[in-house]
Amino acid sequence: MDAPEPDTPFAAVSAQTSRVSRIYQSYLDKSTPYVAYRWIGTGVLFVLLALRIIFAQGWYIVAYSLGIYLLNLFLAFISPKFDPSLDQDTDMEDGVPAGQSALPTKNDQEFKPFVRRLPEFKFWHAATRAVALAFACCWSEIFNLPVFWPVLVVYWLILVFLTMRKQIQAMIKYRYVPWDFGKTKYGAK
Repeated sequence: MDAPEPDTPFAAVSAQTSRVSRIYQSYLDKSTPYVAYRWIGTGVLFVLLALRIIFAQGWYIVAYSLGIYLLNLFLAFISPKFDPSLDQDTDMEDGVPAGQSALPTKNDQEFKPFVRRLPEFKFWHAATRAVALAFACCWSEIFNLPVFWPVLVVYWLILVFLTMRKQIQAMIKYRYVPWDFGKTKYGAK
């Protein structure tokens, strides 16, 4: 039995959009457990983008914009949802004196799991969409703006250094490795 015909053109477009959206979501749901394959696919797409930029010798502003967006996503991925350093004001309410961390430092203390600000799946999904959009933009001459690319590279490296400095210091302080999915903070499985 077929669905009834929509009354207006807007309803027809809306019905098709929701159908495509449901199909897209079902494919996303099916891809959830395949972490390595998802990232390999994104990596292949990224390599294709890099090859397009290198061989065409253009679209550097697209690559720079993508780099800043991916840096922003990565920072959200390695950042905690609830930063312990920002919780120092509320530590006194929990009975922890100021200046001491509420995080456990010994095995007999309570374990508080690390909750990311941006979960891995959302990080992958946003990064893949961004790389695919950048790849599509690299085929349009509108986005091929003339820029001196070494300046963009140096500026991007400075941004990476300045934004990652705080994150790296926190990772060292709390012995957190964001890409080590199989281990807890204390190294035990």
